[in-house]
Amino acid sequence: MAVRVVRLGTPRIQGEGTRIGTVRRPPRGVPRTEFASHNWYDVWFPNLAPSVGTMKLGQQATTPAQWASFMRKYRAEMASPEASHAIQLLATLSHQSNFSVGCYCEDESRCHRSVLRELLVEKGARFA
Repeated sequence: MAVRVVRLGTPRIQGEGTRIGTVRRPPRGVPRTEFASHNWYDVWFPNLAPSVGTMKLGQQATTPAQWASFMRKYRAEMASPEASHAIQLLATLSHQSNFSVGCYCEDESRCHRSVLRELLVEKGARFA
C-alpha cells in the first residue's frame, strides 16, 4: 500500500488507486462527469492546494530565491491545523491503501506537489 505523487491528466498506472486532485481549480473545459475518465482525478481536494496568492507566487518564480519564498509560504499554509490534519490522514492512509495526489504542473520540481511530497514524508507516508 502506498501513495504516489502524479501529474493530473497523465495515464494511470495499474494499482494506482484513487486519484486526488490537490488543485485550486478543476480542469478547464472538461465536464465534471469526465474528470475521472480523462485521468484528471476521482476526488477534488483543494484543501491541500496553495492559496491563489501563493499559487501565483510559485508560477511567477524564476529564481531559486523566489521559489524558496513560494515553498516557505506554502509550507506555512500547510501548517494550519486543518491542512496538517489532512496531510497526517493521507500519510496514515498510505499504509492501508493505494492512492495518488497530484497537480497539473508539468515539472514536479517547480510545483507544490514537490513540497506536498516532502510534507507527506515528514508525516511518515509510505510511497510507491
